[in-house]
Amino acid sequence: MACRHVLRTSIIAAAVATFLLGLLAGSIFQRRQEAKARNVLKEIAPWESDSSLWAENFPRQYGAYLRMKQTERHTRYGGPFPRDYLEETPENVILFAGYGFSIDYKQARGHIYALQDVKQTRRVNPRTVATCWTCKSSDVPRVLASLGDGDLTVGAAKFYRGKFSDFEAEMKHPIGCLDCHEPNTMRLRITRPALVDGLRQRGLEPEQLSHQQMRSLVCAQCHVEYYFKGAENYLVFPWKHGMMAEKIQQYYEEVEGEGFGDWKHPISGGPMLKMQHPDYELYSAGIHAYRDVACADCHMPYRTEGGMKYTDHHVQSPLLNIANSCTICHRWSEAEILARVESIQDGVQQARRWAEKAIVQAHFDIAAAAQAGASDEELAVARKLVRQAQLRWDYVAAANGMGFHAPQLSLQTLAAAVDIAGRCRV
Repeated sequence: MACRHVLRTSIIAAAVATFLLGLLAGSIFQRRQEAKARNVLKEIAPWESDSSLWAENFPRQYGAYLRMKQTERHTRYGGPFPRDYLEETPENVILFAGYGFSIDYKQARGHIYALQDVKQTRRVNPRTVATCWTCKSSDVPRVLASLGDGDLTVGAAKFYRGKFSDFEAEMKHPIGCLDCHEPNTMRLRITRPALVDGLRQRGLEPEQLSHQQMRSLVCAQCHVEYYFKGAENYLVFPWKHGMMAEKIQQYYEEVEGEGFGDWKHPISGGPMLKMQHPDYELYSAGIHAYRDVACADCHMPYRTEGGMKYTDHHVQSPLLNIANSCTICHRWSEAEILARVESIQDGVQQARRWAEKAIVQAHFDIAAAAQAGASDEELAVARKLVRQAQLRWDYVAAANGMGFHAPQLSLQTLAAAVDIAGRCRV
């Protein structure tokens, strides 16, 4: 009897084990099928700028992209809502006096609002050039290709010579799929010729770049310092000597001359340079770039649904998605990570405040000296110094992340801004 009981038990256990193994095998098979590359269901036109037409083939990515419509979440120094930089930092009104940023200066709400925000900003006027569209719409690559018969560089030269209003009817879609991807292969690519030119200044060719490098460089098409060169307003990245603030200063002084500026400051009377948003430049000097961590690793981390692993196209601050963005590498609690990041940002913010106050005072001191009878020749050195100080401050202030992309460089650059502003006042 005992033997029969043992045999019966063994048979039942074997049957249960077989059933469970079958379930496991079925699950593995299902996950493997889910993980297989999705068959393209619909051909996408070579220059299709409407991201919704990519959604049938890439529903997860497009669904994540649409979550960028959320603007209620924010971090201490960022987030996808239109933070008013003039209200938050009144010194900006003086620092950018005489320039559009003293009238309207808000934090961008994210890629999905890029087109809407540029149309609504008060910095756009009838004199605005077409080059300003470059980073606002996925229609830009399509228009460049059309103007250049498929050659983006040729099309860009024609595009930049136009006015903002010349192409307004063409700009229908915000930053989207086409800006970074080839439609049917999804291979990452560069669609803005200015970045290709900038890379070549550094001795790099796009076809030599790895996939991991491209996961940052597609961001560097727009998140960089740039200017519009010459009468044709050609978009240029000033990377000839390097990407740090002093190297960018060297570029402008050597290539354009010390009298070149984005505008003349009405208080201190000298030509000034506005840094745009040198996120890639700062990132390149930080620990994450050194460790080959790409922009997408933190701002577009991988997600898994079933057996499908894909890049989260809800582009946002890593602090709004710490579990997926940070804890993959940093094995601390989310609270510890947030506290660490904010402590670094608080330090950069304090240094920024010191620089802002010093530079504002320098502008007013130059104005006071001019009112007291000092000549332009006597004020030339002071005006040069305040320009150099403000360029360094703005190199950090205009970038996203409150210095976190490269904290040491940010603090060093702001310290230089304070020092130069002090020498200007002396």
